[in-house]
Amino acid sequence: MSPRAPGSGRFAPSPSGDLHLGNLRTALLAWLFARTTARTFRIRIEDLDRVRPGAAERQLEDLAAIGLDWDGAVLRQSERTAHYEAAIDRLTAAGITYECYCTRREIQQAASAPHGPMGAYPGTCRDLTAAERAARRAEGRPAALRLRSETTEFEVVDEIHGPYLGVVDDFVLRRGDGTAAYNLAVVVDDAGQGIDQVVRADDLLPSTPRQAYLATLLGISIPIYAHMPLVLDTEGARLAKRAGAVTLRDRVELGETPRQVCALLAASLGYRGEHPRELLSQFTPAGIPHRAWALDPAHPDPDRSG
Repeated sequence: MSPRAPGSGRFAPSPSGDLHLGNLRTALLAWLFARTTARTFRIRIEDLDRVRPGAAERQLEDLAAIGLDWDGAVLRQSERTAHYEAAIDRLTAAGITYECYCTRREIQQAASAPHGPMGAYPGTCRDLTAAERAARRAEGRPAALRLRSETTEFEVVDEIHGPYLGVVDDFVLRRGDGTAAYNLAVVVDDAGQGIDQVVRADDLLPSTPRQAYLATLLGISIPIYAHMPLVLDTEGARLAKRAGAVTLRDRVELGETPRQVCALLAASLGYRGEHPRELLSQFTPAGIPHRAWALDPAHPDPDRSG
């Protein structure tokens, strides 16, 4: 049997504001991973949560400005509600979902108790009786829908971090307001777009075992994962707008060109070039720095790493 042809890689920003240099660096890496492995490259706008008007359009403009291109139409999660509900219906029909009436404060208090993995949902609503569920509904409590997980941990193999064993709890599939939760939506959307290579920042690594486990329950192939080190500010915190001139538009206002910004991102990875296509011949996953890039927006220096 001939080997399976490569599928797609992707970049999936949330339209809550302009992309900062850390986001653009991750997008560049995702593009390089896809293009050097004969994959198509997809864009998905994850707009189920915070949405700032015009942000998605600005993000796409910035990606194109630094030289990134993509294949096919841009996918928007807000247009895929039926797909999420279909997946939830399958899981519910299999008897592995349940309603949860816990408030955020109750979950935080229970999760901080000295039992179970740190941050894991303790199963408060897992075995409620019909009468107990009815009583909570009568109180006006909205019900989230959780997965009735049959494991407490799951292992994934990451291209950067290697084997990673992470917590799998009864995580939320649909929030109390009826919106599909991130861990469900990302699995369904990756399958729908033919994504078999997921390149993203390593702050998302802890959630990956949950997603991979859910994929197995839905009969979806687990993609190849590669979680990239973050870009940090001078205080060692995750890069954010408060750090200064950290977006492409900020840098352009200071007199830099998009090509110079691309060159800065390339240099932070040890490459030379002002356009993504100039980096294709240089790119190798083994050469990706495993440490965070500490960025001082006032004096960008790719050689500084945390």
